Amino acid sequence: MTENEEIIEMTQEYGAKNYDPLKVVISEAEGVWVKDVDGNKYMDMLSAYSAVSHGHCHPEVVKVLKEQADRVTLTSRAFMNDQLGSFYKKVSDITGKDKVLPMNSGTEAVETAIKAARRWGYFEKGVPEGEAKIIVCENNFHGRSTTVISFSTREKYRKGYGPFTPGFEVVPFGDIEALEESIDENTVGFLMEPMQGEGGIVVPPTGYLTEAKELCEKKDVLFIADEIQTGLGRTGKMFACDWEDVDPDIYILGKALSAGVYPVSAIAADKEVMDVFDPGSHGSTFGGNPLGVAAAKRAIEVIEEEDFVENSLEMGRYMRKQLKKIDSPLIEDVRGRGLFIGVELKEKARPYSEALMEKGVLVKDTKGTVLRFAPPLIITKDQIDWALERVRKVLKEE
Repeated sequence: MTENEEIIEMTQEYGAKNYDPLKVVISEAEGVWVKDVDGNKYMDMLSAYSAVSHGHCHPEVVKVLKEQADRVTLTSRAFMNDQLGSFYKKVSDITGKDKVLPMNSGTEAVETAIKAARRWGYFEKGVPEGEAKIIVCENNFHGRSTTVISFSTREKYRKGYGPFTPGFEVVPFGDIEALEESIDENTVGFLMEPMQGEGGIVVPPTGYLTEAKELCEKKDVLFIADEIQTGLGRTGKMFACDWEDVDPDIYILGKALSAGVYPVSAIAADKEVMDVFDPGSHGSTFGGNPLGVAAAKRAIEVIEEEDFVENSLEMGRYMRKQLKKIDSPLIEDVRGRGLFIGVELKEKARPYSEALMEKGVLVKDTKGTVLRFAPPLIITKDQIDWALERVRKVLKEE
């Protein structure tokens, strides 16, 4: 039995069965490459669902993390720390928002945005207490907390977890008429992904984001953009909403916010929304800790300094063009923006992600039939070509 097989056996024996990972055990990583415990090398074309957009172990971010770890790691929010203010300023600069509220995971940030929207609805809009409604989209993925799965349309995320949190209504993604019909006097927010990831790498119809934002403004509803996966350069813009120059009322950020070296998430909004919070109304022991925000601040700087957004745009266009050239009866569609690409197959995608793993390319299936490609934003044309050579062999079954 190899070391790889021993670790897999131990993991399966002692761990809960809530994941079904590919059978690769990663022990080292740098840039776009990872190695397993047996020394086999793979190209990571998933980037931890966009969390490792900087590439694995980006030296600038890791350096800051190590330096901060030697000084102070956690103070909790019972006190201030010397890193939080400058992190706030950096997130405010890139989002154009007045205020920032940090948490840890993306799901926590979504929960924070929901709480902000509800309080805003009660305190500012005048919605009767307990009557606030938030509209969401079909095939959404905003996390796995009990509240968030309450408005999921994926049965496997909901089965066995009821009763569910009320206050949400689901409309089809990309359907502006359905959104308009759903809005009523108690609607406080429209929560959506400007490009769906877990839902199958789905790009909204042209003009949808603009029309949705205009409708929200007209109806006095907060437009809440979940940019946890799509933000920070992933789609070839700093934020996916930038494709239509839409300015959300609330940004939800996570994943690549700290380059994958520490869990950091946040929401950003203007004072009119964020001032609904007062001391004791919301919080987190680790949210805003100096270790995490020091890394996150440097991670944002690296995105700007190393032109990640432009590289994502250019390499994404190239990769999609080459994928579309693959002449395979398996391929139904190739879609995406930037380095957020889905290849929809005419059959289950899992066997093909396993076959790609055997050839040294790590991707993951989503929505059953879609192969999701989301490589680090530092990827080069030569590296893409290396991966595409193997993708062609697998999808053409050579």
